[in-house]
Amino acid sequence: MAIPSGDAEIRRPLPDPSVRVRFAPSPTGYLHVGGARTALFNWLFARHRGGKLVLRIEDTDAERSTSEMVDGILQGMNWLGLNWDEGPFYQTQRTELYRGIADRIMAAGHAYYCFCSKEELERRRTLATAEGRPPKYEGTCRNISREEVVRRRRGEAAVIRFKVPESGTTSFDDIVFGHLEFVNAELEDFVLLRSDNGPTYHLSVVADDIDMRITHIIRGADHISNTPKQVLLYQALGAALPRFAHVPLILGPDKTRLSKRHGATSVLAYREEGIVPEAFRNFLAQLGWSPPEGTPEIIGDQQLISLFDLNAVSRSNAVFDRDKLDWFNTEYIRAYPAEKLLPLIEEEWKKAGVEPTIHNRESLLATIDLLKPRARSLKDFATSFRGFFTDDFPQDADAVAKFLKDESVRTMLVDLGERYERSDEFTEPTLEKILRDFATEENVKAGVLINGARVALTGQGVAPSLFAVMMVLGKERTVRRLREASS
Repeated sequence: MAIPSGDAEIRRPLPDPSVRVRFAPSPTGYLHVGGARTALFNWLFARHRGGKLVLRIEDTDAERSTSEMVDGILQGMNWLGLNWDEGPFYQTQRTELYRGIADRIMAAGHAYYCFCSKEELERRRTLATAEGRPPKYEGTCRNISREEVVRRRRGEAAVIRFKVPESGTTSFDDIVFGHLEFVNAELEDFVLLRSDNGPTYHLSVVADDIDMRITHIIRGADHISNTPKQVLLYQALGAALPRFAHVPLILGPDKTRLSKRHGATSVLAYREEGIVPEAFRNFLAQLGWSPPEGTPEIIGDQQLISLFDLNAVSRSNAVFDRDKLDWFNTEYIRAYPAEKLLPLIEEEWKKAGVEPTIHNRESLLATIDLLKPRARSLKDFATSFRGFFTDDFPQDADAVAKFLKDESVRTMLVDLGERYERSDEFTEPTLEKILRDFATEENVKAGVLINGARVALTGQGVAPSLFAVMMVLGKERTVRRLREASS
């Protein structure tokens, strides 16, 4: 199946450079599947609209954020081919901005100092839960006088809380979920600055999105509950709201939240499993987004960009189907020209310690073309296909036991190799004729020699046509490996 490409399929709207989106992962873990899908949707939307993608690392959780995780996120983005236009920006380098924004909100009367200790807050939440009440902050410090605040700040730690309106509702229009409205009385006065002057998620994300002029916020549906609090912050700062698009979650086959028990969830883990980046992008794009009816499942990057539309994102959670990912991978490997596959395969050889003995590039590419219809993963070229590229390859024990156990078969393969060496012609028809004539002379079925030769030449019991295999191996290697069958 061909991978669509070409300008004829591009149907983008007029470029709108004012469009700005952001991908803002937290480096408390590697780039996982859900985060990668969010990054992809932001990238597709930015490229579709001719706008900018900003990469922001939300690393304010000092206890859990690590440089190793940051590197993993950047590697994952690069492997996926999701290039960003600005950044990466790090929230730990922007703390003065957050403190300034908190001061503005406080000066406008939308926030206050809270002196409640963690122990006291926990005790009240436990009591509320026991009494059947929502375990939210009750506004204990909301109406403390200015004089008392000044006095207590001299010796007590305090946080800054946002003053949520006591009545009414907060609403916003979501591109995916439509109009959403929240009762303010059900929202608690949330913390903006901690007692150590560190920003909370709500403050830093809104401050950054305003400062970076983000026009569209595309993120997981698990953030919907955060959005009314952030809308209130936009309103308190007199800033225009961005457009929100909350995309559905990705579930495992058992319809529970995708986790490690469903298999590898780190993007880099899929790279290690031999997944082609473009196949992974194609697969991820269709987890929650549907192209126009009649569009084939295999969609190249340019067509993905041209077709991507947030209005076609589903409200229903997507299901991660590993078998489907493997299908995409095989289709892309089959469709890729050998020239494009070669650098990806070379990475697998490097990881597996394979030193190819084929130095003729034309022969190397011909071998890849022969094998790619049978490949499920790039790793196959360094494992089950190893014998095609190097003389250092293992033999499958089951295949040897099944097809090379009989000593007479091994002896006949040595004799077959001698006949090939004496032949002046080395073509598929000639190779087949020599084998079949020899089988007739020895009064054995040709299949006995074909199966035995396949194992001797490749180490595997399953491979492409034996005579095509001989052609890509060449006369010298074919003869030598058949001779070695007796050992």
